[in-house]
Amino acid sequence: MSASVAVVTGFLRLPSIQKSQNSSFLFSRPKRSLVRPISASSSELPENVRNFWKWLGDQGVVSGKYPAEPAVVQEGLGLVARRDIGRNEVVLEIPKRLWINPETVTASKIGPLCGGLKPWVSVALFLVREKYSQESSWRVYLDMLPQSTDSTVFWSEEELAELKGTQLLSTTLGVKEYVENEFLKLEQEILLLNKDLFSSRITLDDFIWAFGILKSRAFSRLRGQNLVLIPLADLINHNPAITTEDYAYEIKGAGLFSRDLLFSLKSPVYVEAGQQVYIQYDLNKSNAELALDYGFVESNPNRNSYTLTIDIPESDPFYGDKLDIAETNGMGETGYFDIVDGQTLPAGMLQYLRLVALGGSDAFLLESIFNNTIWGHLELPVSRSNEELICRVVRDACKSALSGFSTTIEEDEKLLEEGKLNHRLEIALKIRIGEKRVLQQIDQIFKDRELELDVLEYYQERRLKDLGLVGEQGDIIFWETK
Repeated sequence: MSASVAVVTGFLRLPSIQKSQNSSFLFSRPKRSLVRPISASSSELPENVRNFWKWLGDQGVVSGKYPAEPAVVQEGLGLVARRDIGRNEVVLEIPKRLWINPETVTASKIGPLCGGLKPWVSVALFLVREKYSQESSWRVYLDMLPQSTDSTVFWSEEELAELKGTQLLSTTLGVKEYVENEFLKLEQEILLLNKDLFSSRITLDDFIWAFGILKSRAFSRLRGQNLVLIPLADLINHNPAITTEDYAYEIKGAGLFSRDLLFSLKSPVYVEAGQQVYIQYDLNKSNAELALDYGFVESNPNRNSYTLTIDIPESDPFYGDKLDIAETNGMGETGYFDIVDGQTLPAGMLQYLRLVALGGSDAFLLESIFNNTIWGHLELPVSRSNEELICRVVRDACKSALSGFSTTIEEDEKLLEEGKLNHRLEIALKIRIGEKRVLQQIDQIFKDRELELDVLEYYQERRLKDLGLVGEQGDIIFWETK
């Protein structure tokens, strides 16, 4: 093989850690209840929730005619219909004065200190400060918030050990490290310098709590609002049976000529009185993302995915040329490709692999004359050596990742069948099973590819055919001169 093979065999990194530490990734927005909900008017509803409901009434937000109310459900708390609710009917509307967002922080006592902070950091700091202030105007809302969720950021070391070998483990640890670094900066730059404004009790655990609350309850993708907590609306639970995200919630004017804003939430389906109101949190999140954000997973295999992380090594002698080609085609030095259980390889993945593996006698494709056509050429096999290399590298990476698990799929499935598992262990088992299935699927795809190497048509053959120099049987045509 070519001299560059030794360089490119390290282009695929497994497992992948978090794709980004960008706050838009971190905050982008748990199953059908089988138990009878308890009415908000019932004495069985926790006192903190009754106080919260009364507070909303005192604020003029809810009344006896409100179509839904808080209730104890299988997920913990949820919203239950007080009467039949039609499809696309408004379930609740919360005015802007009751939202918690970066604007809320700016208007608070700590606002002057938070101007240079990331939006989520400022809101997290605000939540922690208000949590420790008995005089907080948000007291009844904060008292209703959970102390933790089943998100993996709250798992103990023993519980995280059940994720050994998974990308979710490396992602969780990466996110926790990121949050800790943000807290350390916050501590040095604001907390220690302004002790009169902050309780000395503020710790990393407090900050992780606030992060988890925002991760699981904040709404995003709203008009002018990328990170906002909406009291009451954040009780709405997720149902996988709901397959649309359209128009579930929006921000609109409070009146025809009013500048006041309302958060409006609609039911995407018809709901009978006494049943829980649900929405779809996000159709595109994987089970790993659902576990990290909310602390649950789904049985839908389309939620199982694995991310292949492919790099153009800086040590590659053709690094600059390859990077230029990647960037021209909307990619970069690193490519992230999410492979989903039961689905074909994502668009562009084979092209990117072939580009990174280019070398030796195939390097002529990197010449400037091919700049406008090379991406199209990479849609098909370049050469036997190039195709063989990408198959070997991907299969080796899959085998390496699978070796990181201490159990087999069969062993995990047996544990699930036996039941009597706590919720977090059940999540870990389903994540392990899902990731291993996808890794086996990827390995099988490239194993099948290896078996086809001798019958695939490569660039040189295609080029000769285009020039009319190869016959229908693949034989080279010669012309005799007289």
